[in-house]
Amino acid sequence: MVCRRTRLQGTRRLSLADAGHSGRWYICRHGETVFNAARRLQGDAAHTPLTRTGFAQADAMGSALAARLGAAPALTLWSSDTSRALQTLAVIAEQCGLDWHEAQVDARLNEIDVGEWGGRTYADVTREGGAIVDPATGLFARGAPGGEDYADVAARLANWLADTAMQDGDRLIVMHGMSSRVLRGLLTGLGPLDGYGVPIAPSLPQGTLSLVEQGRETVLHTGSGTRAH
Repeated sequence: MVCRRTRLQGTRRLSLADAGHSGRWYICRHGETVFNAARRLQGDAAHTPLTRTGFAQADAMGSALAARLGAAPALTLWSSDTSRALQTLAVIAEQCGLDWHEAQVDARLNEIDVGEWGGRTYADVTREGGAIVDPATGLFARGAPGGEDYADVAARLANWLADTAMQDGDRLIVMHGMSSRVLRGLLTGLGPLDGYGVPIAPSLPQGTLSLVEQGRETVLHTGSGTRAH
């Protein structure tokens, strides 16, 4: 079932204890897309398919997960509702002997909405209004007109965590660069990042698989992709 995202204002500190969930969290950043390759802003765009490199990155994550957990592990599958996340999940699920059709899809796992910047190149937006990415953090240095800020992303992810808290067991979640940083920050109990006001974990390359267990994160497979948004 797809749960369409609603725009939420504000957020709150959320720990694993608050979430009430006892399982492990396997979090994947989707593989490279045609937009990534062209350096275009995609945000929550629904249909930006994977490149051949992106499929290879998904395959590598699937192999790493299968090597760790064995065939048909007991995992609840979750994905954002974008084609790039669902394509990535399909490859991982095949590697692990899992049924992609059983995945739970929720738009609250989507990438940060980039509003009027969506579909445009980074170069064009930068030429018009100056740098949009803070090189020190890899995060957006200014908000996109009509888009979200990081508090919005944290609020919808906290809402998803609260709504699914009673679903115990291990989860495999395929999502995005910016939104996964916020989710990882929430799950590991980080304090608000200076200048952004919400927990945000360090950037990981595309095609990376990490494990969060009892509030601690371990990178299980480092992807070959860029760390950029």
